[in-house]
Amino acid sequence: MIKKILVSQPKPSSEKSPYYDLASKFGVELVFRPFIKVESITAKEFRAQKVSILDYTAIVFTSRHAIDHFFTLAKELRVAIPEDMKYFCVTETISLYIQKYVQYRKRKVFFGTTGKIDDLIPTMAKHKSEKYLVPMSDVHNDHVSQLLDAKKLTHRECVMYRTVSNDFTADEVKNFDYDMLVFFSPAGIESLTKNFPDFKQDDIAIATFGPATAKAAKDAGLRLDIEAPSGKYPSMTGALQHYLTEKQG
Repeated sequence: MIKKILVSQPKPSSEKSPYYDLASKFGVELVFRPFIKVESITAKEFRAQKVSILDYTAIVFTSRHAIDHFFTLAKELRVAIPEDMKYFCVTETISLYIQKYVQYRKRKVFFGTTGKIDDLIPTMAKHKSEKYLVPMSDVHNDHVSQLLDAKKLTHRECVMYRTVSNDFTADEVKNFDYDMLVFFSPAGIESLTKNFPDFKQDDIAIATFGPATAKAAKDAGLRLDIEAPSGKYPSMTGALQHYLTEKQG
């Protein structure tokens, strides 16, 4: 019987979140507690990459984290971002977030519609003369670099932030009494094993989102009860609903 679920993400900002529908429908308690957090690298670490922000005419943002850490680092480095800097973002929501730091005119900001960098590339390719800088996490692959190379765009990727374990307090460890854990990244699985080195799964159900997260869980010797997305259930909440319906009716 599933009564208490730990979702390793921040609490939804909207009360209309499908997670709350699940809690109401199945009478389960949902606790939102990220296992990981994102922090800036230091100015010294950034300088070691030998990247000069002002050598670039356009910045590519794949997340709000990237925006936060780009502008924070620029301030720390005392780099004044020129007003004619262009910004390319994977969604409009992310592009609007830039206004937290600078006032921008629409003509300098471009965005995709799907949230995937692949779908932003055609827009970037229309601006072949730009020199693109892509702030990234310390955990990344070469996908972005390969896409930009394929279009013969001038670009440089640089690490501006890192993902670290969001350590649990002694009280949180003591009161770790969940019937299900929901993970969204391999780093979340790493955090579980770091915070709970003697973790025994027993009857605790584990749900993962994305193939990399599922692989990390299996590599850690965990039993997976839910793997999303799937053809039938593209979202985690859809997969959870199906599982809870079968288990609890």
